[in-house]
Amino acid sequence: MPFETGQLQQARVSNARQRALMDMMGGVLEVKKEDILRMVIPQPAFMAKADALWTEEERKQFKDYEKKVKELNEERDKYRKSLETELKKLQNSIQESTQNFDEHLKRLFERRVKAEMVVNQEELKINNLVFSLLLDEELSSREQFLNNYLLKKQEEKSGTSIAIQKAREDLDVFKEHHDNLVAEDKILERSFKKEFSEMSGHQVDILYKLFKRRPRVHKQKTQADVNSLVPYGDRPGSGKLSKDNFAQLMKSMDELDNINNMPEGLDPSVWEHFCISRRAKVENEYKVKQKAAGLQEMMTFLRKRLEDDEAVQHEIERVFHELIRLQEEKVKFQVNLTIQILLKQGQVELENFQLILEYSDAILINKNIIEDLNSVIRTQGQKKVASMMESKEVHKGIYQIEWEHKKMEMEMEDLNQKAWDIQMLFFSRDRQKYLNEPNYENVIAIEIGIMEQTINVIDKTHKKNVEHCKKLLRKLGRYSNQKDIANYMLSCNLREELVAISERQDICNEMGSKLTCEKIAKERYDNLLKKQKLTNISKQQAEQISILQAEVERLRMKTFPALIPM
Repeated sequence: MPFETGQLQQARVSNARQRALMDMMGGVLEVKKEDILRMVIPQPAFMAKADALWTEEERKQFKDYEKKVKELNEERDKYRKSLETELKKLQNSIQESTQNFDEHLKRLFERRVKAEMVVNQEELKINNLVFSLLLDEELSSREQFLNNYLLKKQEEKSGTSIAIQKAREDLDVFKEHHDNLVAEDKILERSFKKEFSEMSGHQVDILYKLFKRRPRVHKQKTQADVNSLVPYGDRPGSGKLSKDNFAQLMKSMDELDNINNMPEGLDPSVWEHFCISRRAKVENEYKVKQKAAGLQEMMTFLRKRLEDDEAVQHEIERVFHELIRLQEEKVKFQVNLTIQILLKQGQVELENFQLILEYSDAILINKNIIEDLNSVIRTQGQKKVASMMESKEVHKGIYQIEWEHKKMEMEMEDLNQKAWDIQMLFFSRDRQKYLNEPNYENVIAIEIGIMEQTINVIDKTHKKNVEHCKKLLRKLGRYSNQKDIANYMLSCNLREELVAISERQDICNEMGSKLTCEKIAKERYDNLLKKQKLTNISKQQAEQISILQAEVERLRMKTFPALIPM
């Protein structure tokens, strides 16, 4: 390793080109502008000294240093502004590219939505077609099944109709034989009394009772009887059974025809003839019963066939109605087709509209019809608004007329009240005199003259009264002064008397028991008399003062001018 390191160092030293690049350009071939702006201009060494110690050369170097620093800062500012401008351009370009990308993405998304919508519509059409085909196939298969079933039932109906026709023909023939036998039986019964008319009535009645009498025959309940209840089943041995019954009946009739059963007094030849007639009647009745039983069975068979025919007919009608309904439904599905229509938003008008995807109850209407209907609605609405405005104006006029009517009524009430006030107005004598007197001004002038004379007389009288009152006031003033002097003298005397009383009281207090009771009583009596006298004097003076005050008030009131009512 040390050997290899030494070789590398020698190679670097020997590489003059690389060394020159490192020395001259810092190891790079191209110097970038941002690298130059990152450079720092070194300060001169003399800047460590104080400014006063700098030489002229150093000052010039300092100015060059400041100039370089200033230029470097300006270049940095210019470069920063250019970078900011470029940054804004890049940001605007990025924003514009983003908007273009968003718009392009939006258009692509809209195209995708439209494509999906078209695909879904086509899928819906395919599903509707498949559903229509399946429904048509199902209806066709159902119709074919009903047609086959109807043909089968019609064949069955034709077979039952033929069987019913044949059964009715056989029934008619058998019924005719039965009716003939019944008629023969009735003829035999009616001809009985004619054949024995030569005999007495009692014997005829006895013979008739014997003629009606029948032997009791026990029926044999065999499998043939059970099978006879079923008209469709085979009845083996039914002929043999009827022969056995008939033989047993004839055997019983032989017992009844015995001579021992003959009534008394009857001719044997008549009895033989009676037995022959009764045997013929019994044989005929047996045949009638056999025919009736056969007729009943045939009628039961015919009724059963009719019921089967009616059931088949009802089934045919039901199938026929169902086939008609199926055909109508098929025609309806063939006519009422499902159609997909693209409608703009706002062109679907439904009651209680919600977000639904099926409009089975909707009706497709032409746009022109809706526009015509809307124009008619607008016209009718304008007419309605015009009629409402007209009605509004009419109501407004009615309200105005009512207001004017109320105003006139109130004015009428005011005028009536004024008329009533005028009627009830109080007229004084002066007003009556003014209205009644023709020369009212002359009368007023005369009254004014009289009133002036009266005022002059009153004025003179008033002046005299004032002079008299003034004299009286002066007199009362002098009298009042005299009273004041007298009161002052009395007060002085009273003060002296009080002093004398106090002195006497002191003397009495000093003398003590020397004063007798009589002296004390006399002094008290004198004091009471003085007090009463002074009280009377003060009352008289108070009365005089009140009289004088009343007189002064009266005189003062007389000085005011008196207004005499006219």
